[in-house]
Amino acid sequence: MEQECGARIYLLPTSDFCQDLFTFALSIIFYRKNMDRTIITVVGKDTVGIIAKVCTWLADNNVNILDITQTIVQGYFNMMMIVDMEKMEKPFEQAVNELDEVGRQMGVQIKCQREEIFDKMHRI
Repeated sequence: MEQECGARIYLLPTSDFCQDLFTFALSIIFYRKNMDRTIITVVGKDTVGIIAKVCTWLADNNVNILDITQTIVQGYFNMMMIVDMEKMEKPFEQAVNELDEVGRQMGVQIKCQREEIFDKMHRI
């Protein structure tokens, strides 16, 4: 009579699978490191078209939005974006000045910081 011992047999991934997974992970790391990631914040009194105007400027300048969050608290607008400026053809300083002007025209403040600077400033 056979007794059940409670052991389980699991199939382990093949070495090809492990190599593919490792290659995929490296490609993600390489892709992220090649991005020119920037943090954009927009703060001010809420008004119609803030997101539209900022996103239009970004699209017109080949800036890709990677993540975005926005909230309105008692009439005050707050938005934070993580963008990739790798394909933008303008110098970073020119983009900062132009976005500052876009914000001034709407009565909001738009600030841009490169991700590595932002991370170092907010490290505990």
